[in-house]
Amino acid sequence: MRRAKTSNGSPARSSRGGEATVCDATFVDGLQNDHIEALFRAAREADYVQLGEEARAALSDLGRRARKDERTAEAQVELARLKKRLTEILAVDFFGAPGREAAQATIGTIEQRLEDEPAPKESKAKPMIEDYRGRTWVTRKNVHVDRIASAWLILRFIDSKAKLKFVPGQGYRAKDDEVTFDMFEGTFTHVGDRCTFEVLVDAFGLKDPGLRAIAEIVHDIDIKDGKFGRPEAPGFASLVAAIALTRREDDARIAFGGEILDAVLELYRRKRTSPEVIFPRRRGQVDYAARAFV
Repeated sequence: MRRAKTSNGSPARSSRGGEATVCDATFVDGLQNDHIEALFRAAREADYVQLGEEARAALSDLGRRARKDERTAEAQVELARLKKRLTEILAVDFFGAPGREAAQATIGTIEQRLEDEPAPKESKAKPMIEDYRGRTWVTRKNVHVDRIASAWLILRFIDSKAKLKFVPGQGYRAKDDEVTFDMFEGTFTHVGDRCTFEVLVDAFGLKDPGLRAIAEIVHDIDIKDGKFGRPEAPGFASLVAAIALTRREDDARIAFGGEILDAVLELYRRKRTSPEVIFPRRRGQVDYAARAFV
């Protein structure tokens, strides 16, 4: 940016005494809107990952239960810093980058443990699957590993006729009959260090053989904390990245990802180690390509 100059080099002024400022702006050669958006997403995702790591470290230092000691005072200061940093990232996260929910959930857990007198946990009954059938399930646009896997879980184990709706990551208000997932303050979303897929499996008490292994893989990819150390996670992460790269539409990502997850589930059910087995469609599997999305 530079000020306009007169012939003698002084700033240009109007007859009323104002000064003019000239700004040069040029497009970066070879970059399309999609490329620029991807760069923004990647930068904010890196910010969220770093913030999540710092929050998990603070949570580990705090311990299972906070006590009124010097460590608690230090945690209060760290909590304020983490919340301030989260606010700063949110202010420049224009495209809803992944990683926000994980960081927010961990910071929320720290805040909960630092409460002077934590409220006693309510003994909530597990939600009944029947109450969640015939509903519209809402999540953020540009689905990635946790939302792809969670949508597959919903269609496969909760309601094969569920409608899926994709909305902006911020500012959406759900209707009374809608169920939100993997969204800020969603019906089902990150809790502590658990990703949405894990929360759904636990909430509905799903015991199907193979789901736990998939949940651990999704966790390691989404939370990026290496908690389970699943050796399959890097390969599966590359596969999800390929799906996101080649399928722009969310319903297409879920359709493709659903077929893969059907096969992976069958793999772990059979407890085989070779990923080269080809599995036929079995009764109960959802024809994702024929699904109707909102």
